[in-house]
Amino acid sequence: MDAPTTTSSAGSDGSGGNSGDWGWFTPSRKPAEDRRAPDQQSDERAPSRPVNPIRPVGTGADRRTPAEPAPAPGPGAGDRRTDDRRTDDRRPDDRRTDDRRTDDRRTDDRRTADRRAPGPAGHGPAAPGPAAPGREEHQRPDEVAPAPQDVRPGPDSPFIAPETASPDAILLRRTMAEVEPISDKVTSYFYALLFVQHPELRPLFPAAMDAQRDRLFKAILTAARLIDDLDILTEFLSRLGRGHRKYGTQPEHYPAVGECLIGALTRYAVTTWSDEAEAAWVRAYTQISQIMIDSAAEDELIAPAWWQAEVVGHELRTHDIAVITVRPDQPYPFLAGQYTSLETPWWPRVWRHYSFASAPRPDGLLSFHVKAVPAGWVSSALVHRARPGDVIRLGPPAGSMTVDHASDNGLLCLGGGTGIAPIKALVEDVADHGRNRPVEVFYGARNDHDLYDIDTMMRLAQKHPWLAVRPVVSDGPTNGLSGRLPDAVRQYGPWNAFDAYLSGPPGMIRSGVDALMGIGIPSHRIRHDSIEELAAAAE
Repeated sequence: MDAPTTTSSAGSDGSGGNSGDWGWFTPSRKPAEDRRAPDQQSDERAPSRPVNPIRPVGTGADRRTPAEPAPAPGPGAGDRRTDDRRTDDRRPDDRRTDDRRTDDRRTDDRRTADRRAPGPAGHGPAAPGPAAPGREEHQRPDEVAPAPQDVRPGPDSPFIAPETASPDAILLRRTMAEVEPISDKVTSYFYALLFVQHPELRPLFPAAMDAQRDRLFKAILTAARLIDDLDILTEFLSRLGRGHRKYGTQPEHYPAVGECLIGALTRYAVTTWSDEAEAAWVRAYTQISQIMIDSAAEDELIAPAWWQAEVVGHELRTHDIAVITVRPDQPYPFLAGQYTSLETPWWPRVWRHYSFASAPRPDGLLSFHVKAVPAGWVSSALVHRARPGDVIRLGPPAGSMTVDHASDNGLLCLGGGTGIAPIKALVEDVADHGRNRPVEVFYGARNDHDLYDIDTMMRLAQKHPWLAVRPVVSDGPTNGLSGRLPDAVRQYGPWNAFDAYLSGPPGMIRSGVDALMGIGIPSHRIRHDSIEELAAAAE
């Protein structure tokens, strides 16, 4: 089953490396005229606003960023200087840069005012665009648009900050509310900056960036929204940090990403951007990056960045679904219901996520159910090209759709298509623990032919009296139940003493969750993988 990508991720699901003392990203010293926007073919230039520096950090607990703004740098801060500490012992390049700063900011004000030109009455600012030709190079301060901090997300925006939000969280959410509708432009510009200014990082990414582009941006937005929820933020970013090890990401790569993130936001958040907003994003990025680096460093002590795994079994169940069994080169710890990322030798640096189709086995073998989707690089290669003897790579396990063996509740399992794979693993896990907990499985497909694993599930039901398996077919005649999977679940029950598990296409999970909550199952007893990432996981 194709499991969700953990935004996870600058490269999806997934960065970290050795921890240690090193400096965060610092202000660019390049003159404005030398920093052309990489995604522009005209004479328009990238914003020249300098990026706020961040103090060097230590290791472990010393490197945790405080919630309050960082104090002004003191002695020993190296070459970093604030405007009120400039002295004549600066380097010539620094003096020239500082001399140009006023002019550069006036130029920024001109561009900002152009982009803040009001649209139709009642519709707020117009979309960002290039500076209007023929304007004066230096615009008076009284000609600029209203103060950025006065702009707030609308009442229906998902980025509205709660009343208890910190000042930084409010600034971050305002920026996100502005750039989210044009996220495609922001991400394109971000990667253009990254690859032009730091070409050494390009080999870390796949050759084609179509699936990669949105994942990093979504991960950053998610992390920024969680900036006040430290426990959830740490859990989310720790998983990303561990997962990013497989990409070869090192601590020294994070400053480049930070510089280009600030550059992209400076360019497109023209209404909400300010010195205060920039400082908030710098602090947030420091905290985000540090959590990822620390988690990767901790994981490096106990686990490899990836596992080599040889294909030892390849069974074609239908014309587009294969059951693939692999033998990892060293023990691979995971739990039933989790998933991992796979990389094939035919598409280097392209990782996709698949759920384990069995509980941990004594022989250490791992199984996956893979459906080849149209234009799916990894899925098509695994189904139609992989053969015994081929070697693939596995990332670390992830996911929380696991069985709580301390509970006496039964398991209500909904599996659609190849989503039956982790459901089968959950059933095996219950059997391995030797407790007769009731397990009800609803196995959905479009037709009987697509119930490719029904024989396996029926054999398990015959072996375990506490297990019931009900096939549900939405189209065509069938020997099982007819209709949609959620509708079939409503016909049975009650489910008051059951925990629900859902696995399958995003639409099935959404409708399934609605149906289960409608019949009284509380949300905290409904488990499934991230809906937002399921659609991107099957390529």
